[in-house]
Amino acid sequence: MLLGLLTLLAGIGQRTIWAPSETFTASVPADSAAAPLTVIDQKLRTLHEGPVKITVQGDGNFMLATGRPDDVSAWVGKTAHNTITGVSEDEKSLMVEHADGEGTAPNPAGSDLWVSTENAGGELDYTWTPPADGDWSLLLASDGTKPAPVSVSMTFPNDTSTPWAVPLMVLGSLLILGGIVLALLSARRKVGEGGDSGYARRARERNAAPQGQAPSSSSSSKATMVAAGVVAALLAGSGTAAQAATPSPQPSGGAASPAAKEAAGSPVLLDAQFRRILEQVSSATDAGDAAKDAAKLSDRVAGPELEIRTQNYKIRSQVGSYEPRMPVRSTKLLTTVVTSGRDWPRSVLAVTQGEGNVVPQILTLVQQSPRENYKLMETTPLQPGTTFPNISRGGTETLAASDKTGLLYSGEEAMSGLADRLTSADSPFKDKLVEGQSSPYIADTLSYQAEVVKAGENGNFSFTHKVVPESTVVFRTSDGGALVLGRINFGFEGTPKAAGDKLSIGDDAAALAGGKETTTGMVLSFAESMAVYLPPAGSTDPMKLVAATRGLVGASFK
Repeated sequence: MLLGLLTLLAGIGQRTIWAPSETFTASVPADSAAAPLTVIDQKLRTLHEGPVKITVQGDGNFMLATGRPDDVSAWVGKTAHNTITGVSEDEKSLMVEHADGEGTAPNPAGSDLWVSTENAGGELDYTWTPPADGDWSLLLASDGTKPAPVSVSMTFPNDTSTPWAVPLMVLGSLLILGGIVLALLSARRKVGEGGDSGYARRARERNAAPQGQAPSSSSSSKATMVAAGVVAALLAGSGTAAQAATPSPQPSGGAASPAAKEAAGSPVLLDAQFRRILEQVSSATDAGDAAKDAAKLSDRVAGPELEIRTQNYKIRSQVGSYEPRMPVRSTKLLTTVVTSGRDWPRSVLAVTQGEGNVVPQILTLVQQSPRENYKLMETTPLQPGTTFPNISRGGTETLAASDKTGLLYSGEEAMSGLADRLTSADSPFKDKLVEGQSSPYIADTLSYQAEVVKAGENGNFSFTHKVVPESTVVFRTSDGGALVLGRINFGFEGTPKAAGDKLSIGDDAAALAGGKETTTGMVLSFAESMAVYLPPAGSTDPMKLVAATRGLVGASFK
């Protein structure tokens, strides 16, 4: 009974006074090397099941950013940094690996790579929860020039299981019960013996038993059998209880959690990121358009769109009637196209329509490198009556311009065919690349060029349409085809037929050329933003012009 009581108390103690803590906290060692950046490895989030809480203390302002592990690594690049990789065996210290490198980095605040950021001054308490499926790392930094805070602690859920608590309580109870039973049987035996006369009576009974017959069971032997039964019950009960109470073995550390999806195949932007970026792009273009100041565009606009808008502002400052560029709106986002490719440059599309957008327009955004933000490269209005092709919003494949895999034509061939189609009415691509009846961009361009040549009594005119190869972007569509976007340079050149003949240009071109008439010749340049749908291989359908526009970007006299 005493043994049972001690065993029972031991089982109860495991559930109460000796119960393990529900959490444990590990901290970065005080002697860790300083670095401008600290990466918290994604494995720590899944080290134990349950939420992980992070406490950071530092001097001044700092930030904690969430991003895909490969994005975080790409942004860190060659900068010296610390990486918190795990927890020591005694669960008191965080394991830190230091990597030497460049002593400073740009301020990571505001990077498009981060899904979310936490800004703090002095102290930050943060619960690490993933923004979406897959792996996510954290980046801790001040401003890239100062050391990142080194006072970092992480609180993890602890293993609070006590597999021996229930078996000990059951075993203790059975031992107490067995002690009580044995005590009762012992007392009964003493009462039943009745002194020497009882012993003599049992002796006569044994002597009177027939030869070869086993003697009858005595109270002592019964007690022995009962005790043996109790012990067996104790052993069986304790084994069953232990088996029932012991949890199934689990792999240790991060292996206990299901493997997170690899970054490859995941969209490079989540919806929240995309909307944030689009709002910033829209704000920048609104500011530039309102002030007719291209300097206000530089943070969020580049490439053809920056060139077109810059020249548009210059013309509008002199010609009040000149039509402004279509505004960029973020309020009505019709669809997004996001690449799942992890390399740079990264291209994404948004189809938007808001105030001032007569038709929806495709916005092409490109991130050239990890430490650069997405910039608007082209705005291309959808042609009336056309339908934007279906493209998976969960991340789609981007193809090299020369890649023809699964397609009737490569992106290069499609853009070259469109350029030829815009240049010549008898282009071999006439039946291979078509447009809708209600959106005759190609037909209008050919008609305009023919009319200028016919009406040019004093000049000889020629037209060229040349692809800008580096601008071509190709996205795989849901039907196995592709959407190709890119820039074509439209050149318009005129030369007087005879000495003394004059050529005149419009007010818009004159604002760039510095005059309206020339006797030596003139050159006009337009940037055409185009989008073409490519059918999948095996299809009998032609390519289709989806979106198109042009803007005057240059005018000069020879």
